[in-house]
Amino acid sequence: MANFDQELDATGLNCPLPILRAKKALNGMTAGQVLHIIATDPGSVKDFEAFAKQTGNELMESNEAGGKFNFLIKKS
Repeated sequence: MANFDQELDATGLNCPLPILRAKKALNGMTAGQVLHIIATDPGSVKDFEAFAKQTGNELMESNEAGGKFNFLIKKS
């Protein structure tokens, strides 16, 4: 996994909470910084893909390991 500047643990949270928390975290970050999100909601995969498209932020990585979904989003 690539380096990141901030981590958001959204395990146990269901849609739309992981997205809302990610949005809040990204608002406090500067362009070019990377947010690592850990989620357990399977729906978050499609949610974060759509979120990246809508916000113009780059979804650098999306993977699943041991029931946890990891996302890296670079703030645009």
